[in-house]
Amino acid sequence: MDSSKICILIAILVYMILVVGIGFYYSKKNKNADDFYLGGRKLGPFVTAMSAEASDMSSWLLMGLPGLAYATGICDVGWTAIGLAVGTYLNWLIVSKRVRKYSQINNATTIPAFFTNRFKDKSNILAVIAALVIIIFFVPYTASGFAACGKLFSSLFGVDYVIAMLICAVVIVAYTTIGGFMAASTSDFLQSEIMTMALAAVVIYMVVNAGGFDTMSQNLSTLPGYFRMDATYIAETNSASPYGPLKIVSTLAWGLGYFGMPHILLRFMAIEDANKLKLSRRVASVWVVIAMGIAVLIGVAGLGMVKNGTLSAETVADPERIIVYIADMISQHGVIAALLAGVILAGILAATMSTADSQLLAAASSASQNIIKETFCKNISEKTVMIIARVSVLMISVVAAFLALDPDSSVFKIVSFAWAGFGAAFGPAMLMMLFWRRVNKWGVLAGMVSGGVMVFVWKFGIANISPAFNVYELLPAFIISLVCIIVVSLLTPAPSQDVLDEFDKAKAMK
Repeated sequence: MDSSKICILIAILVYMILVVGIGFYYSKKNKNADDFYLGGRKLGPFVTAMSAEASDMSSWLLMGLPGLAYATGICDVGWTAIGLAVGTYLNWLIVSKRVRKYSQINNATTIPAFFTNRFKDKSNILAVIAALVIIIFFVPYTASGFAACGKLFSSLFGVDYVIAMLICAVVIVAYTTIGGFMAASTSDFLQSEIMTMALAAVVIYMVVNAGGFDTMSQNLSTLPGYFRMDATYIAETNSASPYGPLKIVSTLAWGLGYFGMPHILLRFMAIEDANKLKLSRRVASVWVVIAMGIAVLIGVAGLGMVKNGTLSAETVADPERIIVYIADMISQHGVIAALLAGVILAGILAATMSTADSQLLAAASSASQNIIKETFCKNISEKTVMIIARVSVLMISVVAAFLALDPDSSVFKIVSFAWAGFGAAFGPAMLMMLFWRRVNKWGVLAGMVSGGVMVFVWKFGIANISPAFNVYELLPAFIISLVCIIVVSLLTPAPSQDVLDEFDKAKAMK
């Protein structure tokens, strides 16, 4: 191993030791399941904002998004980024404060518990279905994160993909299992800063080596559709493929997913003071716009470097690894540059780990708290609950690692499907529960089931019938879920008076 690789490895190891250290620090502060899953509602506004967005911007920010921009131009990623930016802002604006107040009133520490407590559901059916939705969609989501780590190390150090993936999975599981929510949130805050530094360093280097913005624009403007917002570039045929209004609307629908993301909603529930969410909203919204803009520019600049001759097309075997190839180039410029490259690659790890840890906690809380404890073993001790929680993290990690064994899996495609699942199953339900007094548990149940099922039906069935139906599955599934909630709620009895009174109390809270 040459000196540049050694420097990169040192930087990454320091980072990994640091996040595991955070886990050990917070392990002593977890006194009960509420601390483990929600940090005792003690998050500050900056940690809330940055941990929410770091857990949101998974490996697709530094791998999936630049890879798609490199391969197809700015249209697809541009509309996706716009939808996500708008969705981020609206989620913080209309959902965050209401869910924080409501979850405190009904004493919910997990999303399934919020569903149950919202309707005083003694049957616990809402919690079980919500928990199953979380497990079904978070396991492959977590697997995509493990896969991204494996791709990173196998590309850079030439080690076996599976071994690299498993090592990273062990580190993520270690600090999440030991430290719980506060460890995940604090490390997410640290990881968001590392991600920012990585993005800034890479894009500056790439733009300079692509000959600057003018040269880069001139070289890429000859590619059909590359800089258009109504067409995508097809490299195989050197042609442009139309991107019609329906496709634009369906891509913008990425933003709808935010209303149903459990790991983001948990951050809203965990902030120490609901009145500080305004500051969190501003920090989160600005960071998301900047981060996604730079990520898109990295993909564009990567192809600009190829056209400029400073990067060979053969080197970029997988566009999703463009940032890995660039970090390797940077590392060739001396020890300091190699250490910087290590920080850049740690940024990819940060993007991956910050999402995977949050997903593991959400999935584990669903399995241990909402299915095992609240449904089958209601009288177990708090200590036993903590043990079950940690075992759940381990078991879910094993399944995710198994699904991540394929090195050719697409990070972007896996994330987009899981995102659609949560957005359709939970998004309409959460909005209706927070803002519609008349909604009842049967409507929410119908919405969760129909939304989650329709994601599968549309993706693997309807979308293949005709090009006219080839839209992002989140949009039709979200609409179906919303309609089912409204129709079923109106056809079944209204909520009980105590449920209505609690809704009015949450609405009146300042």
